[in-house]
Amino acid sequence: MTPRSLFRALAVAELVTWTLLLVGMLMKYAFGLGDLPVRIGGSVHGFVFLAYLVVTTVVAVNQRWSVGTLVLGWASAVVPYTTVPFEVAVARRGLLEGPWRRSPDARSGAWDRLLFVVVRHPWVAAGVGVVAVALVFAALLAVGPPVPRG
Repeated sequence: MTPRSLFRALAVAELVTWTLLLVGMLMKYAFGLGDLPVRIGGSVHGFVFLAYLVVTTVVAVNQRWSVGTLVLGWASAVVPYTTVPFEVAVARRGLLEGPWRRSPDARSGAWDRLLFVVVRHPWVAAGVGVVAVALVFAALLAVGPPVPRG
């Protein structure tokens, strides 16, 4: 799997899970079907949202994106349906071209060394990533939704 194909897959998954969340909200508020549709759509979306942020960060390090491009990538997950247009834009700029970097060069830093471990052991890294996302997800569920002030 290339950086481009991995990033594309998560961008599309993020878009699909936005739809699940919005359909869940429609079912709750327009049709009065209770909290379950939102809990299901929100849970799936929340997990994929966190995974998208992780993958965006890994791809940004590999592709040596600017901090601004990385932040725009993260922001695209917050605004519904913008991860795929963001992916298309960075692909057009050539920011998704090439393979995974596997060895250091003169520009390599600490983040690159971590990237090389991830690239050398992708299944282990994927497992650690899924567990890390699950732990953050569980912590956020334990904290609960934000409470409106006022």
